[in-house]
Amino acid sequence: MSELTFPTYVRDLGTQDYLPIWQRMQEFTDTRDANTPDEIWLLEHSPVFTQGQAGKQEHILAPGDIPVVPVDRGGQVTYHGPGQLMMYILLDIRRRKMGVRHLVTALEKCIVLTLAENDVNAYAKKDAPGVYVDEQKVCSVGLRIRKGCSFHGLAFNVDMDLRPFLRINPCGYAGLEMTDSNRLNGPSSIAAAKTEVVKHFCQLLDIQQLAFKEGFNE
Repeated sequence: MSELTFPTYVRDLGTQDYLPIWQRMQEFTDTRDANTPDEIWLLEHSPVFTQGQAGKQEHILAPGDIPVVPVDRGGQVTYHGPGQLMMYILLDIRRRKMGVRHLVTALEKCIVLTLAENDVNAYAKKDAPGVYVDEQKVCSVGLRIRKGCSFHGLAFNVDMDLRPFLRINPCGYAGLEMTDSNRLNGPSSIAAAKTEVVKHFCQLLDIQQLAFKEGFNE
């Protein structure tokens, strides 16, 4: 791919409600042009279930007090909450001459490599996107491509309360067990996970110029 003349911005957004971030991703994607720098957003969400475009209501078992938000990414229903690292990738894949499959593979592989540094044997599955350890899911992946640009990304369970996953059939699979990095003796803090996941993801896509920002104001 051709070398870009501007950096990719990596934004640390702390903890955010889901809906405003989703709306901001859409707005960013809809208003960008050929000269808009790519961005990577790192954050945690307040508790929420998100239902992808392929989602079926029957997989939402007992949401209780946690809101359910229908969204425009691929996939079924999943849970986001504190202790889970969200990495949203707002990339012009047409400009980078990159296919969607290559991008999904990079998202999965950056988690596999992050866990491998802690001697955890993780893997992806062809028929069920995401990352698994001993058939337990540790990371979910979902993307939307619009105008040749990506948004949404991955949700890496780092050190979180996994009980809300019992209120749904995660990713549309009844009985699918979820786990997190801390339980696997991988990275146990969001800060450590951010560093490793971004490093591996950018290496996989040959993203060399990075500019780190706090929030949206910079």
